[in-house]
Amino acid sequence: MASATRDASNGEGVEFIHEDDGSITARDIETGVASFGETKAEALRMLAEAIELHEGGGEPLTDEDIEEWGLEETESGDKELPEFM
Repeated sequence: MASATRDASNGEGVEFIHEDDGSITARDIETGVASFGETKAEALRMLAEAIELHEGGGEPLTDEDIEEWGLEETESGDKELPEFM
């Protein structure tokens, strides 16, 4: 059973969830965005990246990306995922 600790007040901050598999999930309380890692530090780094993407950072996916990865928009998703995923 997972357990949680909060470093938060007034609806802001981060909630850490210690998962049964030993990983740690970090969830931003304000946005609800979450990510995970093997340590709290790694989980926070991953959470920062997830929040940046959530807020519009990063690069949009292009048709060229989909073609390069050998995916088609009409496929059901039962093929193997690209190597980076």
